[in-house]
Amino acid sequence: MPTTSVAGTTVHYRTAGAGPALVLVPGTGLSADLNYGHLLDAFTGDRTVVLADYAGGGETTDPGGELTLDLLAEQIAAATAAASPDGPVDMVGFSLGAVVAAAVAGSRPDLVRRLVLVAGWPDPEDGRHQLLMDVWSRLEATDHDLLNRFLQVQCFSAPFLHGLGAEGLRQFVENGPPITPGMRRHLEVDRTADLRPLLPRITAPTLVVGLTRDQVVPVERARALHDAIAGSQYAEIDSGHVVVFERPAELLDAVQKFLLAE
Repeated sequence: MPTTSVAGTTVHYRTAGAGPALVLVPGTGLSADLNYGHLLDAFTGDRTVVLADYAGGGETTDPGGELTLDLLAEQIAAATAAASPDGPVDMVGFSLGAVVAAAVAGSRPDLVRRLVLVAGWPDPEDGRHQLLMDVWSRLEATDHDLLNRFLQVQCFSAPFLHGLGAEGLRQFVENGPPITPGMRRHLEVDRTADLRPLLPRITAPTLVVGLTRDQVVPVERARALHDAIAGSQYAEIDSGHVVVFERPAELLDAVQKFLLAE
């Protein structure tokens, strides 16, 4: 797996396919492979897909101390520059990955051609958000099985879970992604990330995607992110938070149409 170095850390990423570069930035507690691996075939026919991990995800190293949005953005920017040295990339971020991708686009506009932000938020000034991150943090510290079950209830819509059936739901919960030490670190950033200084500096054409059944990042927060990025486009999908698994076809359709538009 290729690596690059920045701020005393080693950033791991991998590439697949051939063509213009598309960087995929994962969400809280996830590696890029786990977040997007099932979507690769939709892109690799005509793109070089870059699966980049920031600290706390995959093999990218964590420097210790306070984990900040600035560092995560630096790491993704470094992987982007290493994977695509000849020009800017298209970038898609999901959840915390959307916040990190927006920070990259605001701090390094030379790196990003077009930007898609899925289930992102603009700032930490939201009491519900802070309460939710506190609950997740307490569960992460005390009971990983209970946290996993709570995440499935919160991260997917009621119709999606109901459609699995009793046995399907049992297997779905049992096969949930592991709660890794990186999740605790990512929750620190979830609670503090503030994009407001960077959003006016985003120059790349941007699509913000809100999710109408999202219980983690309510759709109003995605709309606020859209409102804060001048000239951005906005779309909504009828999905819970983890749209990459719940409504992948609809998400891919929105992303591909936007990235191909000129």
